[in-house]
Amino acid sequence: MEENLNNTVAEGNSAETVNKIESHPTMSKRCCTGHWIGGLVALLALVGIYVLHFTGIGTHRAPRPVAESRPADPTAVGVKVAYIDTDTLMAKYEYALDLQKELEAYQASKEKSYEQFAQKFQSDYENFIKTGDQLTLAQQQQTEQDLKERSAKLGTLQNDYALQIQQKLMQDSEKMTKAVYAFIREYNEEYLHYDIILSKSFNSSPVLYGEAGLDITNEILEGLNTEYRSLKK
Repeated sequence: MEENLNNTVAEGNSAETVNKIESHPTMSKRCCTGHWIGGLVALLALVGIYVLHFTGIGTHRAPRPVAESRPADPTAVGVKVAYIDTDTLMAKYEYALDLQKELEAYQASKEKSYEQFAQKFQSDYENFIKTGDQLTLAQQQQTEQDLKERSAKLGTLQNDYALQIQQKLMQDSEKMTKAVYAFIREYNEEYLHYDIILSKSFNSSPVLYGEAGLDITNEILEGLNTEYRSLKK
């Protein structure tokens, strides 16, 4: 009977998964935390620079141009310019922080689900090896088929959960991006009246230098948090 199970599980290249589980009781924990979960935690660090990331700049330094006489104030040519430090914005925007907490909780639930599935499969497999000869032939065949299907699912479950978490990350980032853009547009139209608002960040930014008076980060951040707090109520 045990030989029949081993032959059945070998179909579909599932024996390797079964053997790994049988010889490594803590495999599920390592798989979840050491492979795809670790990579997804790294994805969380991308949320701060994903939102409001306009364009990048090159790393090559151009020759210093000949000084020209230009107006120091952009408003002298009729253009009002300001910038927002997006690193600060994402570090202190309460909606972004709440989304990150939700993603971490979602990730933890997927990790727990995988661990429970793997442990239950391992337990049922070992129990069948020990007591399967007490079953009828029909029961043995049914149990073997069930274990084979669960073994195949175990091999793809990690990737499925990783994809689900990545999709949630992208969806949350898109929602937050739209919320921030909409607020800046409406707030600027009502109160600020700038012609251009740039994004400034440590890793990638079109702003090489900006006077402190052009930085509207704190004002926008306060407005965003006030709006979010009212919506949470």
